[in-house]
Amino acid sequence: MTRRDYYEILGVGKDADDSALKTAYRKLAMQYHPDRNPGNGEAEERFKEAAEAYGVLSDTQKRATYDRFGHQGLQGAAGGPASFDPETFGDFGDILGDLFGFGDMFGGRRGGRSRTRRGDDVRYDLEISLEDTIRGMSAEIQVPRLDRCHFCNGTGGEGKDGLTQCATCRGRGEVLIQQGFLSIRQTCRTCGGRGQLVRKACTKCGGDGVLRTERKLRVTIPPGVDNGTRLRLTGEGQNSPNGGPAGDLFVVLLVKEHPVFERRENDLHCTVPVNVAQAALGTEVDVLTFDGLEHVKVPEGTQHGDQVRIRGRGIPYLNSSGRGDLIVNIEVRVPSRLTREQRKLLEQLRETLPTENEPQERGILDKVKDFFV
Repeated sequence: MTRRDYYEILGVGKDADDSALKTAYRKLAMQYHPDRNPGNGEAEERFKEAAEAYGVLSDTQKRATYDRFGHQGLQGAAGGPASFDPETFGDFGDILGDLFGFGDMFGGRRGGRSRTRRGDDVRYDLEISLEDTIRGMSAEIQVPRLDRCHFCNGTGGEGKDGLTQCATCRGRGEVLIQQGFLSIRQTCRTCGGRGQLVRKACTKCGGDGVLRTERKLRVTIPPGVDNGTRLRLTGEGQNSPNGGPAGDLFVVLLVKEHPVFERRENDLHCTVPVNVAQAALGTEVDVLTFDGLEHVKVPEGTQHGDQVRIRGRGIPYLNSSGRGDLIVNIEVRVPSRLTREQRKLLEQLRETLPTENEPQERGILDKVKDFFV
């Protein structure tokens, strides 16, 4: 029987790179996996065929031999055809684990050594003030952390007799299980892949292999950060349980509300009240900002809700030059009670001002808003 070409099976050209091979195999594995086609012998054969093709073409040496001599060059010593072995390449477990939830069935342990796992990331919430976002700051924080127990070196056992060999996997850390036509190495669930069990627990860590500590760290907060900004401290998260790299620490900034100023993107907003006479005649008010006292000129004829912009007195742009603006919102306040003299003066003023009590024609902006509603 003539065997199909491996490139034809995967549907790729002979110049396909590793990424193209993996993508093609993922697609076929998803389509023909026996768990998705129960009782379908043809689908099972297609799956075995695709797995064999990927097993050869993903191996540089085997692929070179196949490209030169074809299937004949891959014949075993007994004359049988080349076969697929899950242990010949590491990403087989990654592919099927992602697609079908096998998890650590393939990649948990190879050659008796456990695959290292990265430690967990940690979140730390840090409350800062609005002024801190303008000037930047440096803060010292204390982060809870699990460190390897130095008394038992992370084994969890007390002394030489603290550990015993796992009877389930006989110290290998993995067991061989049968999944249809595949023999699959799976991490031993009894010992978690360690190959050993704690017989006498460490008196310091109680058999956990880790100690709960607090680590002091200094965090530099640049100007321009906002509420919810995350700062990453690489390698300052939890330690790996089996010698892999530590996770990262994410410091999440929470900016407290300010009683006077409100941040809107990189601008600061505040509200300054003026009376009717000040709004009509114009005035100058003092506003205490984070940069000192600012003299704000309120022009003659200012209306309620008008704004005065002060350039460069807002929030700095993060990791860039320049700052936003300070927006002073003018609030014209009408007195609720008047003295006799004030009432008399306002009555005289009323007689001299034009009467404008007719409904005003809507402005062009209002009409444009209605058009899009």
